[in-house]
Amino acid sequence: METRKLAQTSQTSLATSLAIQWRVIWAMILREMLTRYGRNNIGVLWLFVEPMLFVAVITGIWSATRSIHNSDIPIAAFALTGYSSMLLWRTLPGRCMGAAETNKTLLHHRYVKVLDIFIARIILEQGAVTTSFAILGVVMAMLGWLDPPEDLLQLFAGWLLLAWFGASLALTLAGLAERWEVIQKFWSPFSVILFPFSGAAFLVDALPEKARNVILYLPMVHGVEYIREGFFGTRMVAHYDLFYLFVWNVSLTLFGLAQVRRIGTDQDLA
Repeated sequence: METRKLAQTSQTSLATSLAIQWRVIWAMILREMLTRYGRNNIGVLWLFVEPMLFVAVITGIWSATRSIHNSDIPIAAFALTGYSSMLLWRTLPGRCMGAAETNKTLLHHRYVKVLDIFIARIILEQGAVTTSFAILGVVMAMLGWLDPPEDLLQLFAGWLLLAWFGASLALTLAGLAERWEVIQKFWSPFSVILFPFSGAAFLVDALPEKARNVILYLPMVHGVEYIREGFFGTRMVAHYDLFYLFVWNVSLTLFGLAQVRRIGTDQDLA
C-alpha cells in the first residue's frame, strides 16, 4: 500500500511539475509574440511575404535551368518545400543565441529556467514556419500551382525530423554562444554559406555521383529529400538515410541540453 501511495504521489508531482513548466513556457511564448509582433503588424505578414518572394525567385531559377535538370516537378511546390524546410533549421539558432543573457532577469523567478527560454523561442519559430508552409500550400493548391502531397504521413514525419534537427542545432549553438561570443558572430555568415548546399534549391539526384556523396554528409539534406519524396513521390528519385539524420538529432540534442544545463548553473545568469 505504501509503495502504491508513493507511486501515485510521484505521478501527481510529475504531472504538476509538467503543468507548471508548460504554463511558464506558454507565458514566455506570449511575451515573445508581443515583443516581436505586438508593435509592428508587418512582422506577422512577413511570415508569408518572405516565403512568397523566395518562391518567385526560385521559380525563375528553376524555369531558366529546366533544360539542365529536366524535371517535371511543379516549380512552386519545389520552391515551397525547399524554402520552408530551410527555415526549420537556419533561423532557429539566431533566435536562441543570446536569449539567456537578454532574459537574465526572468531567471530570478522560481519556475523559469534557461531551457524554458529556448523552448519558447523554438516553439514560436517552428510554429510560424509550419503555419506559413501549410497556408501557402493550401493557397497554391487552390490556385492550381501544385498537387496535394502523395504521402502526407511521410511528409509529416520528415517535417518532424527536420524540425527536431533545427531545435537540437539551436540548443547546441545557443549554449556554446553563451560561453563564446564568436559563435554568434560566426553563425550568420556560415549559415549563408551553408544554404546553397542544404538541398533547398536542388535535387540530390541531379548532382554528379561524387558531389552527391559529399553533399549527403550534411544532415539537413536527408530531411529535405525525405520531405520532398513524401510530397512528389514517384516524380523524383530521393537520396536519404534517416538513421544518419536520427543519430545527428540525438547527438546534438544531448550535447545541446548539456550546454544549456551548464548555462543554468553559471553564476552570471543566476
